[in-house]
Amino acid sequence: MTTTSLTLSSTEPAHTGVEPTPEWFAEIKSLAKKRNATLLAHNYQLPAIQDVADHVGDSLALSRIAAEAETDEIIFCGVHFMAETAKILSPDKRVLIPDERAGCSLADSITADDLRAWKADFPDAVVVSYVNTTAEVKGLTDICCTSSNAVDVVNSIDPDKEVLFLPDQFLGAHVKRVTGRQNMQIWAGECHVHAGINGDELTAKSQSHPDAELYVHPECGCATSALYLAGEGFVPADKVKILSTGGMLDAARETGATQVLVATEVGMLHQLRKAAPNVDFQAVNDRASCPYMKMITPAALLRCLREGKDEVHVAPDVAARAKLSVQRMIEIGNPGTGE
Repeated sequence: MTTTSLTLSSTEPAHTGVEPTPEWFAEIKSLAKKRNATLLAHNYQLPAIQDVADHVGDSLALSRIAAEAETDEIIFCGVHFMAETAKILSPDKRVLIPDERAGCSLADSITADDLRAWKADFPDAVVVSYVNTTAEVKGLTDICCTSSNAVDVVNSIDPDKEVLFLPDQFLGAHVKRVTGRQNMQIWAGECHVHAGINGDELTAKSQSHPDAELYVHPECGCATSALYLAGEGFVPADKVKILSTGGMLDAARETGATQVLVATEVGMLHQLRKAAPNVDFQAVNDRASCPYMKMITPAALLRCLREGKDEVHVAPDVAARAKLSVQRMIEIGNPGTGE
C-alpha cells in the first residue's frame, strides 16, 4: 500500500469512543507484550498516545529504533510515510499503523510521477528529498535529508551540480539562504499546518512576550519572519532559534529562559513541557494541530493491537531503492535528529 492523496475532509478519526483511562493504558501495554510489539509515537501525537508509547520522537529517530528493536512488530503511531520509512529500514518486521488513512499534506505535495517529470527537466541534477516523503519518492531520490541536517546534505554535493530540493519550499528556502547555493531548484510543497503559522502571528506573539525565546521549525511559513525580526533588532538574535523537533527538545533542556514561544505542530508542546517543566512553553498558533496525526486515537490504537490492523507494505524493489537514499544521508556523517 502506498500513500494516496487525501483531503482534509477525510481526516475525521474513524475510531472513537475510547477514553485513555488507566485501564486502557494497562490493556495497551498488555496487548503489545502479547504481540511482541514495540510502540512508537511521533512528537505530534495526542498526549495519551505519547505517554503509552515505548518511544517518542521524530520520524527518523523512531525508524532507527524500529530497525534495532528485537520485537516481531512495530506499531507506528504517526502518519503513513513514517510507517513506510520504518518498514524500509526494518523489512523483516511487521509494521502496523493504527489508521492507514493518516496521510500527510507535505508528503502528498509531490508524487513519483511529479518527480520523474521534474528530473527529466534537469537530467544531471542531484535529487535531495526531505524524509517527509513517500517510499516511492524516496526510491527516486539520490540522498535524503532531515530538517536538522539538510544544510550539511546540500553542502556535501559538488557545488557545480544542480540540486533539486523537495518537497518543502520553506525548508528549501532556509537551506538556500544558509548555504548561499544558487543552483538549487525548490519544489513548491508545504505542510498545511506549518505553512499556516504566519509571520503576523509570530510578530504579535513575540511583541506581547518580549522576554521569550522563539523556537521555530524550518517548515513554518513564519521562519523568514523570525529571522527578519532578529535581523531588524525587534527580537534579540540569540533568542531566535530555527530548530528541528529534536533540536527543540535539546534546546529546551538547556535553556535559561522562563518562557518559550513555539512555532510548530502543537503536539510538540507535550514533550517540551516534560523535558523542561519549569519553562512556560506557548504555541505561536494554538490552532496548529495536524488532523492526520490526530487520527491515531486511543480507540484506533486499541483496535490495531486487538485486530492487527493496519499493516504497512512497501514493494521490495521500491524499499531497496529508498533505503539507498537514506543510507547515503547517514554516510555524510550527520544523519540528523529527524524532521
